[in-house]
Amino acid sequence: MSEVKISAEVRTEFGKGGARRTRRAGLVPAVLYGHGEKPRHIALPAREFAAAIRHGGMTQAFAIEISDGSSALALPKAIQRDPVRDTFEHVDLLIVRRGEKVTVDIPVVLTGEPAKNTLVMTENDRLSVLAEALRLPENLEVSIEGLDAGAKVTAADVKLPNGVELAADPETTLVVITAAPTEEQMAAAGGDAPAEEEAPAEDAEAPAEAATAEA
Repeated sequence: MSEVKISAEVRTEFGKGGARRTRRAGLVPAVLYGHGEKPRHIALPAREFAAAIRHGGMTQAFAIEISDGSSALALPKAIQRDPVRDTFEHVDLLIVRRGEKVTVDIPVVLTGEPAKNTLVMTENDRLSVLAEALRLPENLEVSIEGLDAGAKVTAADVKLPNGVELAADPETTLVVITAAPTEEQMAAAGGDAPAEEEAPAEDAEAPAEAATAEA
């Protein structure tokens, strides 16, 4: 994945108050560190950063041009989000070099459907791999098509793209397929068998979804 060019300002205000003022200005507080360099406090344009993360996720590399004339190539290491507003609160950026190999946790995406009357139990939804900083896969696809109860998928089963090496333990379990409980088993466990749903009346009013947010 190629890098996204993004501008950044040197951040001089710190603490909660400074971070709030930075976010109100449409910027995301960030820290840039790595390769033995002293951590630098910067601020990124929120809209541009959000658009890049939506496209590339945590594997998106950024070519950062800083207002003091310096520049850096970096990967997101950690992102803090506001769960209610779905905005970025803070970003940790790790400095990388072109051609350098880095170890990153990549999201695992399941494809296909297992056999009937089974359940999919996800043990790990990310897999640690080693790859060049600018050639990180956005995700890793794992097929569970037709798998029967008792089957499992481990890290060793994942087909990795060219140039990507497995960094996790090959025996790491990603997915386990189990048999769905029968009505008799649910009853024995104290659960009720699923009842048939009645069609709602035409004039019934759909329940409103409520959400609470802290001021």
